[in-house]
Amino acid sequence: MPDQELDELTDQLPPPEIDSKYRLIILAAKRSKQLQRGARPRIEIDPLKHKPTRIALEEVIQGTVQFHTKTDGNETPAEQ
Repeated sequence: MPDQELDELTDQLPPPEIDSKYRLIILAAKRSKQLQRGARPRIEIDPLKHKPTRIALEEVIQGTVQFHTKTDGNETPAEQ
C-alpha cells in the first residue's frame, strides 16, 4: 500500500483508541490473519474483489474490530 494511501486512511481515524497509524496497522494485520483463516468480514464488502488486508483495514477504520490495550503496570490508564 502506498504511503499516501495509508496517510489518507489514517486521517480518517474515528475511534480515539486508535491513537497512531502504527496501532492501526497492527490491528489490521491481526484481523487480516483472521480473515485469511476463514473469518467472515464484518463490513459489507465483496471478499472476492478485495484482499484480506484491505478488508481488515476498512473494518478497523469503521470501528467493527474490538480491541484493548495492555499496560505493564507502570503506566496510568488513559481516561475514557
